[in-house]
Amino acid sequence: MTPQSHPHVDAPEVLWRPDEDHVADTAIERFRQWLRDTKNVQVTNYDELWNWSVTELDAFWDATAEFCGVRWHDRPTAVTEGERMPGVHWFPGGSLNYAEHALSGGIAGAEKRDDELAVIFHREDGLTSQLTYGRLRSQVAAARAALSSLGVGMGDRVVALAPNCPQTLVAFLAAASLGAVWSSCSPDFGVRAIADRFTQIEPKVLVAVDGYMYGGRTFDITGTVRELRAEMPSLNATVLIDYAGTGRVEDALDWDALLAQQEGAPLAFDPVPFEHPLWVLYSSGTTGLPKGIVQGHGGITLEHLKSLSLQMDLGPGERFFWFTTTGWMMWNFLISGLLVGSTVVLFDGSPGYPDLGALWRLAEQHRITYLGVSAPYIQQCFKQRLKPAQEHDLSALRAVGSTGAPLSVEGFRWIIDELGRDEHGRPVQICSVSGGTDVCTAFVGASPDVPVWLGELSCRALGAAVAAFDEDGNEVVEQVGELVITKPMPSMPVFFWNDPDGSRLHSAYFDEYPGVWRHGDWIRITSRGSSVIYGRSDSTLNRGGVRMGTAEFYRVVEGRDEIADSLVIDTTRVGEDEGKLLCFVVMAPGASLSDVEPELRKELRSALSPRHVPDEFIEVSEVPRTLNGKKCEVPVKKILSGVRPEKAVSADALANPMALEPFIARATGAATR
Repeated sequence: MTPQSHPHVDAPEVLWRPDEDHVADTAIERFRQWLRDTKNVQVTNYDELWNWSVTELDAFWDATAEFCGVRWHDRPTAVTEGERMPGVHWFPGGSLNYAEHALSGGIAGAEKRDDELAVIFHREDGLTSQLTYGRLRSQVAAARAALSSLGVGMGDRVVALAPNCPQTLVAFLAAASLGAVWSSCSPDFGVRAIADRFTQIEPKVLVAVDGYMYGGRTFDITGTVRELRAEMPSLNATVLIDYAGTGRVEDALDWDALLAQQEGAPLAFDPVPFEHPLWVLYSSGTTGLPKGIVQGHGGITLEHLKSLSLQMDLGPGERFFWFTTTGWMMWNFLISGLLVGSTVVLFDGSPGYPDLGALWRLAEQHRITYLGVSAPYIQQCFKQRLKPAQEHDLSALRAVGSTGAPLSVEGFRWIIDELGRDEHGRPVQICSVSGGTDVCTAFVGASPDVPVWLGELSCRALGAAVAAFDEDGNEVVEQVGELVITKPMPSMPVFFWNDPDGSRLHSAYFDEYPGVWRHGDWIRITSRGSSVIYGRSDSTLNRGGVRMGTAEFYRVVEGRDEIADSLVIDTTRVGEDEGKLLCFVVMAPGASLSDVEPELRKELRSALSPRHVPDEFIEVSEVPRTLNGKKCEVPVKKILSGVRPEKAVSADALANPMALEPFIARATGAATR
């Protein structure tokens, strides 16, 4: 049984429409024209192009590689090899290098001049800097030579405990240029959480900062670096970046001195096979060691070229920003703005310091054209009644991206109402997207030639064969079902680390529907091709046989000003009669649960169903979240059902492990009654 069905209804309000004159100047329209002229592929709109992209998969990805100017060293002998996921291989025989594409700074053979701007950096304390392409290339060349001198070569791992700053970007591109494998963690991660990730991949070099700034405070992490180094006997060297001025680490090499020794080194790029590992990303690790998700040079290069140029219309002259840390896949996506010749804006610090307007000031100061944030950040701005367009010049801003959680209807409205119009008088495009670390991209999102409907993600991504499956594995439209991908994508993992027979990868995505990728989200795909995400399918609210995604519940509860955050748990266990529905709430300052609860019960009854009114509302001070900010629905459900806390969740995978205590206390109390 899938979540609550949504019968066909009239389309919701259109908040943004593509301007015909603007569409004519977009990369996606140039791609369609190029397909008609050179490939005799007759597609005139987005729907036709998407259908062709998933029907003629090889032809689409081959054409995308050609149109976007993939720089082959050895040309591939085919596009795909193998018929059934997860055994499909991409562009066999082809070789290339991600860093070469990033440092050339443009698609279709374009080359950025040395004096053109590549990177803008801004730290929360006001420190700013810029890197031209020429300076970025010379720093990467020096870092490449430095890593090589430390014994790093093809396939070796380089890891970084570092923030979203230029040095981290330089270190990554240097490692990629050598064919080394990259992995990074944000410096606010704890020692155990970092070690759980890095020790599995046995790195040769650790690049780390001495400290970082967040929320107006400076944090010294030299002790973390020392502890971490002791956990990784595979290390040849530790390189320390003097970032916060908090101290030194014994025997660590100084980043600036190391690069100075190699100044003037030649820039080169070692060609690697299409599926050669580029980086290792990680699952949340809430119930065990984080899974090391390995993505390849070619798959990421091609997918990000497609996403950034065709879906997002980024290119030369654009300034691209997404609020992220180096521990979230959006950092990897952000820096790929270099692939299409956009200037990337790196920000390090708290989005709420000194107040919630920090990112809107950043957008004004640096004339950001495409600004990406998390859905909870938009929700906070809405709740605090921020009016950025009244306080800042946001005329450069043409698009706002949102991810990390479903964007509420109120969030959509707030963006349209409060972010004003761009310098051409057009409203800001809302680009609500959803994908995953697993593919380092979005499955569903936006396009410059597709409208934005209130509360909906505009379209399925090109080359992404997204469908909703019912409980029998049949494709459904205008009905909530399991989000699946029925055909392979080039940025799908080439393997999981320490998974030699592929069994862990298979069980993660392909056990439920053999040969089809099950992502673990509920989705409704409309007859227009847009979609709505309803939350994780493994934390569904099952009430009297009516299932509903948690995102629908949160839209109602967190739509109230009095409630700052919430967590809903259905305690029903498999094979049992209905358990309790519990709603844990974090109240806004000055608000009282007893005052809001009666009205909230009425709202949930009318907006969702009588079955989805909680048995209890319980006030807590915090909602437990992973290091990447995801609500811990499944671990809390396990704890409340009697699973020992240490079995239900790894505390080191949480941003706020103390937030578990009320749930543990409740479970313990229930067990002793």
